[in-house]
Amino acid sequence: MTAYEAFNALEMRVGRVVRVEANEKARKPAYKLWIDFGPLGVKTSSAQITKLYTPQDLEGRLVVAAVNLGSRRIAGFLSEVLVLGVPDATGRVVLLAPEREVPLGGRVF
Repeated sequence: MTAYEAFNALEMRVGRVVRVEANEKARKPAYKLWIDFGPLGVKTSSAQITKLYTPQDLEGRLVVAAVNLGSRRIAGFLSEVLVLGVPDATGRVVLLAPEREVPLGGRVF
């Protein structure tokens, strides 16, 4: 598999956070997210992003997530997608997002 084929195999899509709750059962502070990916529907994710973001910051926000890595249970919650971010200088997660409005479900390329 070439590097380009490997990149193409990872499906990264844009979604909008529509609901946020604390993931009380998680070992490290985390949120339960419900993310609308338009034609792909609403998917769930557990994300350790509590240091920089409140639920109010996240609701309505566009995010980028890997949607084809499979599902797993995290602290009893089904996490279907992996929300993408990058650490800041102190290790806090900064979310990746488009810099303007785009259609939900749009693929990153």
